[in-house]
Amino acid sequence: MKSKEKEGILYTETRVVQGKTTTLEYLLTRKAVKNINIRIKSDKRILVSASKTVPASVIDGLILEKERMIINVLKKYEGLSNEQRKESNSYEEGDVYKLLGESVTLKVVTGNSESIVKDGNLLVMTVKDTGDVKRKQKLWNLWMKSLQEQIFMDIFKKTYPLFETFGIPFPTIKIRGMKTMWGSCRPSRCIITLNSKLIEKPMECIDYVVLHEFTHFIHPNHSKEFYQFVEERMPDWKERRDRLNGRVTSC
Repeated sequence: MKSKEKEGILYTETRVVQGKTTTLEYLLTRKAVKNINIRIKSDKRILVSASKTVPASVIDGLILEKERMIINVLKKYEGLSNEQRKESNSYEEGDVYKLLGESVTLKVVTGNSESIVKDGNLLVMTVKDTGDVKRKQKLWNLWMKSLQEQIFMDIFKKTYPLFETFGIPFPTIKIRGMKTMWGSCRPSRCIITLNSKLIEKPMECIDYVVLHEFTHFIHPNHSKEFYQFVEERMPDWKERRDRLNGRVTSC
């Protein structure tokens, strides 16, 4: 699927080539560059940038030529922990991220005032030195934390009136990385914790997780009454849960 032309990135498309030993899928970004650039990310995405004048068949051929090298790099990344993968991210132009259910492409520019701004399907990162990976990572983490806090708090404020009438106080909200849950609730301490990765999911999915966790203040377990309560307030909760479409579930 090709994206619309915008700000230097003409379009992107996903291509697949069959190598000698494996099938390789890569994301091709057409932009004003002189050479064919191949980057392999720590999450095992293969990113290629090239001028629009270079035939796709030539790029496919280069991928096949580099098959052994690409496979070796992918194998190296298989042994990395999640934290090591995070640290290895260099936040380069053309990187693609998930944000609120949409794919957004990173654009890196030089400027005196550092910031990250969402502009349509682009995330424009302005930094003083585009080669300073640590600075880009710090800026990214601060921006992502602020975005998570803003989005999650807005949803909590929208959901809370449904539970305020039950005498439930507004909870303390915590955000952290979790491997096996989208969210958790500690009614005795009035704490709801959300998985930081939820920021990648569509808004309606986050709505569901927040409602799910709030409901634990009334029904501490996953009883029939629990799900009846959820369904009365969100009749399409099963569809929203299915859209999460991952290995972790709300608990």
